[in-house]
Amino acid sequence: LEKMAGVQPPPLRSLDDFLLCSTRFATPDVRNLDRWNNRIINNLLYYQSNYFLCVLGFLLIVGYFEPFQLFTGMTVVTLLFTGFVWAAENQAPIRRFRRNHPTVSMLAILVASYLFISVLGGVAVFLFGIAFPIFMVLIHASVRLRSLKNKLENKLESIGLKRTPMGILLEALGQEQEAGS
Repeated sequence: LEKMAGVQPPPLRSLDDFLLCSTRFATPDVRNLDRWNNRIINNLLYYQSNYFLCVLGFLLIVGYFEPFQLFTGMTVVTLLFTGFVWAAENQAPIRRFRRNHPTVSMLAILVASYLFISVLGGVAVFLFGIAFPIFMVLIHASVRLRSLKNKLENKLESIGLKRTPMGILLEALGQEQEAGS
């Protein structure tokens, strides 16, 4: 709860900025993984309200058709994520792994969630209701080029003048040093 003090919800970006006319998209340079990682992190910070609404809308649709299975899937993912963050905060080797391999860490959480949910049932709900929206957010964050406004907002987040929910999530994933660079 201490980390939540002073958290400011970021503004919702216009549809034009998020998807339409003025946006610029480009395939990321897969040979420069640091630059690609920075693009993803900075776009996650800048468009977090838009991503939240997209994922929430998707979850509401899936939850309408399969509420119990979606609740089960979300519970499993939340528990595994919380356990991973706790372990990373208390175990140095896990903390180093999380910082050095953020994508592998997130995939490990999703694969472990998938395995638990496959035992409990509801694999399709997990894949469609949880993994697909996360995948779509990461695709957008990967291909969306950053604007000057995006860079300025990210710099304010990185130097601590603003705290946002996505900044806290990225910090939990060990990516706080990347944000804003």
